[in-house]
Amino acid sequence: MLDEKNRVAAPALVLEGGGFRGMFTAGVLDVLQAAGIYGFSSIWGVSAGAVNGANFRSRQIGRTMRDILAFRDDKRFMSLWSFATTGNMAGADFMYDEVQNRLDPCDLETFNGSDVPFYAVVSDVTFGVPEYLPVRRFPDDVDCVRASASLPMVSRMVEIGGRRYLDGGTTDSIPYGVALGLPGEREVEGHVPASHALVVLTQDRGFVREQAGSSEQLALHSHRYDAYPYYREALSTRAERYNAQRERLWELERKGTCLVIAPEEPVAVGATTRDGETLLSLYVAGQRQARERLEEIAEFAGV
Repeated sequence: MLDEKNRVAAPALVLEGGGFRGMFTAGVLDVLQAAGIYGFSSIWGVSAGAVNGANFRSRQIGRTMRDILAFRDDKRFMSLWSFATTGNMAGADFMYDEVQNRLDPCDLETFNGSDVPFYAVVSDVTFGVPEYLPVRRFPDDVDCVRASASLPMVSRMVEIGGRRYLDGGTTDSIPYGVALGLPGEREVEGHVPASHALVVLTQDRGFVREQAGSSEQLALHSHRYDAYPYYREALSTRAERYNAQRERLWELERKGTCLVIAPEEPVAVGATTRDGETLLSLYVAGQRQARERLEEIAEFAGV
């Protein structure tokens, strides 16, 4: 573990996933952008958090929100039709090509010109461990974000550099540990740990993940991943690890190492909720909390 003097003074930005629950994160980040709070030493995104992180790095206020609201009913975006025809519930070509490059283009000049390291968290299916893929340039590294958001059972594995990846939430749902270089965490090549981290969650503070949740149970009972025993183990232990990870996060919050932004009430939005009013309400909830705590966030970020 590094001494404090060898750590980066600017905080890391850590973004949990959660499908359309990422609307809360989008609301938080849009307020930070409007206030000019960009001074993070690194960005770590998991699944929908990786999508939000990309839009934060490209400095496109409102992009996550408007894309979800605009395309939520488009069968190419997320649907059983997409799963039946492409093998992906979330249409990979539509989301990471048609939307990304044409319908609502990413600001490539800003994204590629940023010097803030950005990591998409993925799960290595062969070894059942998290990997932290650097997302340096678009469109070159867009598959890293795609892999981070490829949910088990409803997505094809994404192969990058000969390795097979799926959604990062299975193995590291809230990657503050690697961002801070805590004991027992993986070292990421080239990354100098931060001294503190702003962590945005998509579940309320009282949330407890049920042991072997429905998605994990479905994946385990399907026997689809029987050829990957380490990944099956990760699926079966996800809830226990996730709950312990949150408990550790609260300890770091009490110490002042992490500043945590989380929904104030249980989130009614599921990973694939389509109701526009419900989704917009969650986005507004993220905005409201960020505005209420903006002075605290700015001070924490050293602005």
